Amino acid sequence: MRPALIAAMRPAILCLVGIALTSTAIAQDRIWLDPKLLAAAKKEGAPVVYGSMNEEEALPYYKLFQDATGIKVSYVRTSDTGVMGRIAVEFRAKQNVWDVVMTTPVNRLPDAALAQIDPPEAKGLIPQARDPNRRWYGVYANYNSPAYNTKFVKKEQLPRTYEEFLQRKEWRGKIAIDNGDTEWLMAMFTHYGEARGRKLVQDIIATLDPVVTEGHLALARAIGSGEYWVALNNYTNLTVNVKLAGAATDYWAIDPVALIFGAVGVAANAPNPNAARLLANFVLSREAQLQLTKRGRIPTRPDTPSNPPEVSETLLKQKVITAVLSAAEQKRWQAEFQTLFRAK
Repeated sequence: MRPALIAAMRPAILCLVGIALTSTAIAQDRIWLDPKLLAAAKKEGAPVVYGSMNEEEALPYYKLFQDATGIKVSYVRTSDTGVMGRIAVEFRAKQNVWDVVMTTPVNRLPDAALAQIDPPEAKGLIPQARDPNRRWYGVYANYNSPAYNTKFVKKEQLPRTYEEFLQRKEWRGKIAIDNGDTEWLMAMFTHYGEARGRKLVQDIIATLDPVVTEGHLALARAIGSGEYWVALNNYTNLTVNVKLAGAATDYWAIDPVALIFGAVGVAANAPNPNAARLLANFVLSREAQLQLTKRGRIPTRPDTPSNPPEVSETLLKQKVITAVLSAAEQKRWQAEFQTLFRAK
């Protein structure tokens, strides 16, 4: 073959080689795709997922699964409370509607509502993200940390401890917290001791008069827009999400850092059980978790870096307290939260 012809063909050859290498890399990374389970899943219908992840993230996320398997996902989105309420109603009525649930309070569902599953990809998760009872697995990590608007608060003004919040009286009425931050409260009591922790939270409330809001993403956006200057606490990944979208916001890490999970579970009586198990294995894979990091969510796999990478490194330097609460524990801490913050 003439040298000139080879040179002319080189871009096309390199392109084909690149496509081949990319396809090989994807194939190697899709060890989650069990051929036998896929064959069984293809005989079923579209799995129904109940979740709280916003559609901007969820639709591209589940499209990865659809493109890899040819199996369409039917996604039903509502709030954490909405997901739990809907499942509770259908469970009592013995209606088998959903296949997979992915939201934060999955661990608080009755054992009878969730199947015991052993997704192979669960072996790649941090230990805290694996339910010993095998009914739920952590897909992404919700580390709790304060957040601030970078236009109104300078980095050098940030408290290094929660005690130092008491010195920021200029933040009074310009600070907020979500009304569901029971895990943060539990971590505060655990870290400081119950008596000291309660007194510190009471003093912060009396000094700063924090606004109690509804919804962690809404709070992150309110900080980013400057509606509030500081979040006493929020999910770090949501602060990063808003920051990546261009808002003037950031987080900082102080002790304690409460850790909970956005988790996945499979219905005990799933209409499409094989598709549900295949999908559960997918969401725990490195491929799926890499997709989640594009919007700032923090992976539960040590082999998957956060976005930006220093987020996980920064948080793990602090005192991390895993705060996965049972339904009874959640009720107790919610009552404690309401007593403290509603009595201000």
